[in-house]
This record gives sequence, structure tokens and C-alpha cells, in this order.
Amino acid sequence: MIKFALQPFRLCLLCLSVALIIILTVSTPSLSVSANSPPIRIARPTWDTGWFQVEVLKLLLEELGYEVKEPVTRTTADFYRDTARGDLDLWANSWFPNVRDYHQQPEIKEKVEAIGFIEKGGALQGYMIDTLSADFLGIKSIADFKDPNIAKEFDGDGNGKAELIGCNLDWSCAAVIEHHLDVYGLKDTVEQVQGDYSPLMSDAVAKYQQGKPILFYNWTPNWILGTLQPGKDVIWLKVPFSSLLEEQTNLEDQTTIAKLSGCASEPCNIGFPTNDIRVVANTDFLQAKPDVRKLLELLEIPLADIASQNALMVAGEGENADIIRHAQKWIQDNRPQVSLWLKLAKDAAIAQEKSLPQQKNVKSQEVEEAAGNSSSNTKAAEGKTLKVVTQRFEPFVTYEQREYGGFSIELWEMIANEIGVDYQLYGVNSIAKLLDDVKRQEADVAISAIGMTSERETGVDFSLPYYSTGLQILVSANASEKTPNLLTKFLSAFKSPTLYYGIGGFILILLVTAHIIWLTERHHNSDFPHSYFQGIWEAFWWSAVTVTTVGYGDKTPKRPLGRFVALIWMCAGYFVFAFFTASVTTTFTLQELQGDINNLEDLFGRRVATVTSSSAVTFLENQRMAIIKYDTKEEAFLALQSEEVEAIVYDAPILEYYANQNGKGQAQVVGPVFDNLSYGLAVPINSPYRKKINVALLKLIENGTYEQLRQKWFG
Repeated sequence: MIKFALQPFRLCLLCLSVALIIILTVSTPSLSVSANSPPIRIARPTWDTGWFQVEVLKLLLEELGYEVKEPVTRTTADFYRDTARGDLDLWANSWFPNVRDYHQQPEIKEKVEAIGFIEKGGALQGYMIDTLSADFLGIKSIADFKDPNIAKEFDGDGNGKAELIGCNLDWSCAAVIEHHLDVYGLKDTVEQVQGDYSPLMSDAVAKYQQGKPILFYNWTPNWILGTLQPGKDVIWLKVPFSSLLEEQTNLEDQTTIAKLSGCASEPCNIGFPTNDIRVVANTDFLQAKPDVRKLLELLEIPLADIASQNALMVAGEGENADIIRHAQKWIQDNRPQVSLWLKLAKDAAIAQEKSLPQQKNVKSQEVEEAAGNSSSNTKAAEGKTLKVVTQRFEPFVTYEQREYGGFSIELWEMIANEIGVDYQLYGVNSIAKLLDDVKRQEADVAISAIGMTSERETGVDFSLPYYSTGLQILVSANASEKTPNLLTKFLSAFKSPTLYYGIGGFILILLVTAHIIWLTERHHNSDFPHSYFQGIWEAFWWSAVTVTTVGYGDKTPKRPLGRFVALIWMCAGYFVFAFFTASVTTTFTLQELQGDINNLEDLFGRRVATVTSSSAVTFLENQRMAIIKYDTKEEAFLALQSEEVEAIVYDAPILEYYANQNGKGQAQVVGPVFDNLSYGLAVPINSPYRKKINVALLKLIENGTYEQLRQKWFG
């Protein structure tokens, strides 16, 4: 009876459980609003010093669960236009108040909005000098350069005016600097040096490292302050009073900063308004994605971190893959903070989904592959002046006296003359920026030392290879002539692992033999005491004198087994002692041959240098070779001269150039080229100039002009 009575109860309980599951399934919000969401379309600016934060943002959005398309490069004006009409979703590079005018335009202001602060009030502009000059000459203000005696200390061309490294001609800051020179009465003692900013500043950093004075305009974030630290290496200069261009006078009250690190004045009027770096996004996009909105409200990247990344990029880690790796490392280093941001972002999405059970359907809007490039014309225009982008990479591209030169530049001049085109040359900081300008058809041709790879071929077209290269070895010119004296060889031998391997193996075999003879003789032979330590010592002594035949007979085994062991040991001892002798002899022989480096195999066990972030690092590490890394090739060359290292492995043409120029008579290149790579000119896909460039290049090779140029630069 009880069994039948319980059946209705069980049935009721089952129905309640099913109902509860249905209720929970319907009412519980989804943990991810990114499901079935169209890919997020993100943009990056034309200045590559802002690409790092874009990659950080992309990775965070992916961790939030979204698919994010590869960033597309846009000018500020193009970004606002495309985002307002829904072709793009966001970027992380709006500088306020510089971009306020865009937010006031009728076709834009209701369709985009600024959200969060990548950097609040930290984007600065101003004038800087090296700390040593500031202290020695008592300089605190840009107005101090009215003194001709101070100005002449910064005069590089002998015209009596201090050289202020300023902005490129087409940058808006160039006009502000000229305005300042005028209103502060500096026109007679200071001149703005204009050209490609990055190579100019690279030269300035080199001058600073040589102890020479430098005066320059700078902004943050920028790679400069990842190299020269404010307050230690350089200082900010104040201006006597605020004064901006007519259209910026409403910002003059924003040029003074309190507690600015690296400024001698408090507060410090730097002459330019401070800027906030903010994310700007499409308003409809933000309304549909509360988790993204929350993440953007929370996201902050310290200015010092951006500057440090920029410095790495300029130092050679300028591939797209490098920038992505920098972003990944930043997220890893800041994981606790990042995890909190992501949690709060997901919580915001859940909260909105609870309050809005019926979500709006967001129409997917795909970006056409050619968006933003509709005005580009791949057909060659008659009389068109080509835009040619380059990157400093000596000796292929040099930058001296505000002009580009080098093997690649001279080769391009010959090609341009051959095909009959005019061109305008400009420089960039990184290989990623150089290739991106070509891909976007911002540049018609790229010329530097551009390695031709399958990955790069997917985004641009290459000319025929104009230089085949790879890695090579540089050694001291008299390395093979050095013959160490006896004392040097003797002391060096004790640094060799081979010597210690031989000694260690010999001692180990003596100990094993000593234990065997002691165990067989200890109970019946007074020559081998019963106590362990004393007995082993006597047995060890017997093993040593027996194998060397020195003093044999002072101790002898008496047991038959002991004598049998001794007989075997005497025979085997010849081989053991020969091994020890060979180890010592090999060590001294290697010391005798010190300096004989002729190929890759000779580098093992040597002190080998290369340049950080170069292709040589990867190659040598794959060979499991211990290497010493230097930040610049100049530091590696100095290390070779001072005998800190025995060889340098680096790009063959760089080593050849050094051996025939600055290192002539002091260093020589040895061995064949390995890990081969070819350089080519890059042009946009389907460029009408590619075939013309190839024909011109072949003509220069056929008539011998190319070989004459190669001999000039590389010998």
C-alpha cells in the first residue's frame, strides 16, 4: 500500500523538476553575448607608435569571446568617417582635445562616442634637452636659448643658431614650433630642423651617447622616452608663457602641468596642451555590447609601457609579429588586472541581459576588402610623382645631413631614372609600418633591406631580388695570426671544460678500482686498513701508483682475487691513463689553435656575439650555440675590437660594409654565407610599376652598373 501511495508523489516531484529546468533554461542569461555576433572591426592609426595598444585591445576582445578582424590602418579623418557610417566599430587612438572638431561635425557627433581613457592627461608635447647640458649651462626654459652663447653650444652647421629637431613639414606641430620661435624671440638664435623625425632622433640619441648636447621636440608616448629617461638623461623645458595658434587659443590654459617628472620647474608650462588618449567607437555598436563598453571604460595602459614597447620596435622588433608578441607579454605581465577587467565586463553583459530579455538584433555589417581605398587607382598616371617609403638600415639606407643615401637608395635612383619617374621619399620607424603603407597604397614603392618572405608576399608584391644575402661571420683581422705564449696557454687550459672532464673521469675510475681492491683485501691485508676512510685512501693511492707505474710495490694485494683484480687494472690502466693524457693534450692543442675561425662549425665553444632581435639570434639558438647579445651592431663591433668576443654573426652585407669601411684592417669576414635571404622592392599588389622596375633592374645588372654600385658599398 505504501508503495502505491508514493507513486503519485514521485510523479509530482518529476514534473516539478522538469518545470524547474525549463524555467532556468529560459530565464538564465547567457554567459556570453558574443555568441553569433558579427566580427568586431577595429582600426589602427597611420602612426605605428599607436599600434601596440590596438593589439592589446584586440587580444582582450578575443578573450572576452569575440571574433576580431585584423586591424585596418586609417587616417584620423577616414576613421571617423567610416565609423560614423558603420563600416568600422572602434579604435584606441583618439587624442583629445585634438579630435574634438570631429565630434562636433553633424554627420559624426550622434554616431560615435569616446569611451574610457587609455592614458588620461599623459599624452604630452614639448621641448627637451640633455640633462648634462641643462646642468652645465643652467638651462630651464626654451627662452634661455635667446643667449647666443648658449645657442652656439647646440649649433651643428656653424651658422650660430641652435638646432632644434622639430616636426616633419606636414605635421601640425611644425607650425606651432615656428609660432613659438617667433613669439618667444628665438628666430635669431634657434632654427627648427625638419626632416624625417625618427632618423633625426636616432642621430640625436647617438650624439647624446657620445656626450654631445641635443635639443629636440618630443611627444608621448614615443620611443624616445623608452631610450632617454626624463629626469635622468633628458629634461623638459618650460616656456615663458602660454601661446598657441589662433585656432587653439582656447587650449592655452591646458599647457601647464603639475608635478611633471623631468621638468626643472613646478608647475611646468610645456607650451602644448596635454592630451587624453581615448577609445572612440560607433554608438550603436557600444549599445549592443555592454561587455565591450565596460571593458573599454576600464582599459588603461601606462605611458611608460607604451614608450618601452615603442623603443623595442625602433630597436629592431618592428614586425607585426613582434608587436603582437609585445601585446601578449603585456597582458601576461598584467594578468591579475586584466582578469578583473574581463570579469567586470562579463558581469555588465549579464546584468543588461537580465534587464533586457529581448535583445535587439544587430545587423551584421561586413567591411569590404577595399574599404577606404576606393580613391586609389592602380593604373599608372602620366606624370605622377611616386611616393617611396624607406626605413633606415645601414648601409642599404643611411640618413645623414637630413638626406637619405645608401646602396638601396642609390639603386632606386638609378631605377627611377631608367623608367622615367619622379618620386618623393619619406621614412618610417618600422618594417611593419613600411609594408602597411604599401599594402594600403599610401606608398607606391618601398625600398630598404626588405627580406622577401612568403608571409609578406600575401600582402604586397615584390620585384625581382636585387640582393642575395644571409648570415656571415666577422672576426678580428689578425685572429689567425695570434699565437698565445706558454703562460697564456697554460692559464687558458684551466678554463676548458675538456680538461675537467678528463680529470673527473680519471678520478672516478680510480675511486671505483680503489673500492674493489679494498673490499677484496681489507680482512687479510694490513696494507689496506679495515676502516673505510683510511682503507679507501690507501686503496686509492695503490690505484694511482699502479696505473702510472710510479712507486708500484709499496702496497700489493695478497688474496688471489685481489691479485686478479690488480692484473686487470694494470692492463686496463694503460687505456685509462692514455685517456687522461689525451684530454690534457687536446686542451692545450685547442689553445694553440685559438683564433682559427673559418666557418660555422668553428664557432662552437667560442665567445660569439650578435645583435638582439636579429635573425641571427634565432638561427644561432636553433643551432644550440651560446651567444652574447648586444643591443646594437656598434656595441658588437666594439666588443670584437676589445676582444670581449671572438666572432660576430650577423647580416652578411652589414659585416662586409664594416670590414671595408670603419673596420678596415681591423676585422675580416670569413666563411660562406648561410641562412640565405633575398632583398627586393615592395609595391602594392597589381602595381603597374612592378614590371617596369624589374626591366630596369635587369638592365642595370646586364650593363654592369649594378655591380659597380655593389663594389662601391660592399667591396
